[in-house]
Amino acid sequence: MKTMNKTDFFNDVLENKASIIEPKEGESFEMNGIAFTFKVTSEMSNDQLGVYEIVLAPMAIGAKLHYHRFMDETFIVAKGVLTIQVGDEEQQAGPGTVVYAPRFTPHGFRNDTEEEVKLILLFNPSQKRENFFRGLFETLSEETIDPEKYLKLYNKYDSFPVDTSNMLPVRE
Repeated sequence: MKTMNKTDFFNDVLENKASIIEPKEGESFEMNGIAFTFKVTSEMSNDQLGVYEIVLAPMAIGAKLHYHRFMDETFIVAKGVLTIQVGDEEQQAGPGTVVYAPRFTPHGFRNDTEEEVKLILLFNPSQKRENFFRGLFETLSEETIDPEKYLKLYNKYDSFPVDTSNMLPVRE
C-alpha cells in the first residue's frame, strides 16, 4: 500500500521571512544627479513588490512622461517638492504626498527646485525592476546617451515613453 504525504489544509505554517532594511542599507548608486537605493527587491518579494529610495538633486529629471502595461507605480514624497506629471497635468508634491499611477497612466517626475527631493518609489508587481535601474545606470553613464539603447531598456522593463522624441531625462 502506497503512503501519501498528508497535506494539512487547516493550519497555517508560520515562518519568519521578514527583512529589516536600515536607512543606509541596500544596493545603491548615483548617476546624473539621481541616487537609487534598493530597499525591497524583486528577489526578496518573489517579484511582487519593489521599494526604492530615490534622491533627486536640484533640477534633476527622474523620468519623462511614460506608462507601464503590467505594473503600478506609487510615489511617496519624503523631503522637498517633487514635480509630478500625470497625463497633461502637473502638480507640486510636498512631503507626505502619495501619488499612485496605475498601469496605462502616463506619468513623469522631476525636481524643479534648488533643494534636494527624496522619495520612496514602489512598483507592484516589481518584475525585476532593479535590472531596469542597473541598465539605466549603464546607459546614462555613457558619454552620449544612445536613444535606441535607452528605448530598448525601457521597453524590456515595461516602460513605454509617450513621446519617443522627448524621452531622455535631460533638460532642453
